[in-house]
Amino acid sequence: MQATDHDEKRRSASAADKATAKKPSFFKMRAQMLEKGRTNTALARTENMWATLKVYASGGENGLHTHPNEDHTFIVLQGSARYYDADGGHTDVGKHEGIMLPAGAYYWFEATSKEPLVLVRVGCRVGPSDASGRLNIRGEPMPGDSKENKRVPVVVRDGEFFE
Repeated sequence: MQATDHDEKRRSASAADKATAKKPSFFKMRAQMLEKGRTNTALARTENMWATLKVYASGGENGLHTHPNEDHTFIVLQGSARYYDADGGHTDVGKHEGIMLPAGAYYWFEATSKEPLVLVRVGCRVGPSDASGRLNIRGEPMPGDSKENKRVPVVVRDGEFFE
């Protein structure tokens, strides 16, 4: 049986697709435990999605904000948190539980457990705009490392890691 021009073009296209195909990335979740403050460890990233391992010391928190161009979720791996909405309502979230936040949802949270809070945060871009933006309740930019976002100096627990 002879290959037709169509079959030959299909094989060539398939070989070209494999040569330019994007590759998966792999990661491990490991982070330093904290006495004070919070940390972010980048795990993986594509153009439209990213995953971060976050650690908050007991009692750690952030300020009320929204991400207008990003859907994201938090999944608790260790500890517990209380998530608040813009009206002051709250929900407690524990180990192996989480929250899904659509773009534009206002929230803030605090670590409520005695042990450090460890979260996986996965976000994805909504629309063509930059997804890194964070706004306060007045609609003004609110950097993640700002005083308004309750950033405090980090103090680590020597030799203690989440793995």
